[in-house]
Amino acid sequence: MLRKDWLRKRAGVMRPPRDPHRAGAAAPPNLGQVLVWTTILSGTGAGLLWAPHLLWPALHHGFAALFVALALWRLAAIGLSRPRPPPPALPDERLPRYSVLAPMYREADMVAQCVAALDALDYPRDRLQVLLVLEADDAATQAAAAAQPLPTGFSVFVAPPGEPRTKPRACNHALAAVTGELVTIYDAEDRPDPQQLRQAAAAFGSGPPSLACVQAPLRVEVGSDFLSRQFALEYAALFEVTLPALARLGLAFPLGGTSNHLHTATLRALGGWDPYNVTEDADLGFRLARAGYAATTISAATRENAPASLYDWLPQRTRWLKGYMQTLGVQTRAGPPPPSLAAALLLTLGVTLASALVHLPTASWLAAYLAFWLLGGPGPSLTLLDACALAGGVGAALLANAVGARRAGLRVRSADILLAPLYWPLLTLAFLHAAPRLLLQPHKWDKTDHSPWPFPAR
Repeated sequence: MLRKDWLRKRAGVMRPPRDPHRAGAAAPPNLGQVLVWTTILSGTGAGLLWAPHLLWPALHHGFAALFVALALWRLAAIGLSRPRPPPPALPDERLPRYSVLAPMYREADMVAQCVAALDALDYPRDRLQVLLVLEADDAATQAAAAAQPLPTGFSVFVAPPGEPRTKPRACNHALAAVTGELVTIYDAEDRPDPQQLRQAAAAFGSGPPSLACVQAPLRVEVGSDFLSRQFALEYAALFEVTLPALARLGLAFPLGGTSNHLHTATLRALGGWDPYNVTEDADLGFRLARAGYAATTISAATRENAPASLYDWLPQRTRWLKGYMQTLGVQTRAGPPPPSLAAALLLTLGVTLASALVHLPTASWLAAYLAFWLLGGPGPSLTLLDACALAGGVGAALLANAVGARRAGLRVRSADILLAPLYWPLLTLAFLHAAPRLLLQPHKWDKTDHSPWPFPAR
């Protein structure tokens, strides 16, 4: 059972007030948001038509300022995110009861390896509950789970049919069956560090009373292809540099899709995950902060596979960008958020969306400049400010990738890091998919298909 002093420490944590954003992504934009976006879009269109000589320089200098600001932030994040020793481990008798949710849908071929990965967790079995969360109409995965011998503490939970058909909806149903003081989620493909639950429990035990979430880093196995290597570098920069830096500053951050460890009572008080938000993890990170709770990071990682192809990568990235837009909409529905939350939203969701929007136009503009320069003809101008902003922005991003890769222990080459600018324009492609889907299919879940591990377990 949970040690008494750990329980007492949290007994005085306030329960959050009724959340005005409780409707979440299910609610449409309000009138104020519609007016703001109408003004921005109509103003931009009017500027293009009647005052392009004023609009283009403003956009030009705005993008240059954005690149410089991002470069400074990334350099600061590298320093802030220096790894620190993990918190002192708790002896077995002081460990809280833990619940693990493993949602699966149409993943019959993943059941055996998922059970094997979770069975490797080093945690007292009398304090561990593992629920394989399946959907009612997924007969194949249910049959695979029934045929799989389950270790002590493992059981199957079948979510009732309903809409929307999303991972957070299934997990909300399973939350009612959770018996642990702490709860976490793993995807079917995940291979968490066997010590991860112990390290998360120690972080909760040594953290402040307001601590409600502990995020473990996600590390992607590096394949031989360009896409998987760039995907792994992108994850490394996020989970080894950006999120730890935000945690050190005491700012909110978007949680990863798995391996976020939560205080169960707090999660229930907030109403669980938003089933209508396709990045319910990112949404939850900011909802926790708005309710007055804190989050931190640990070092015990979870290993994942990269998308096998562009066909798999594009729906995943589209869903993430669409969910980031949903989350920004939810968090600004009642007006501007508090300053610290606004800063966190800007440094995470805002930076991601803005970067995805400008990567391809920036690359196209730079390619056009180089082509005209080589041909000796007139073309786009490149000022010293432009060159410095581009060099600083790109250099800081590559440095964050390199530092993140080293901390994550990725087997990547220097060429992989230097070739990252060729990967970034793909994010614009995902953004162009995400924006119309936000309007036409806001709650459609673009599922990521998982495949058995091509790598041996470490």
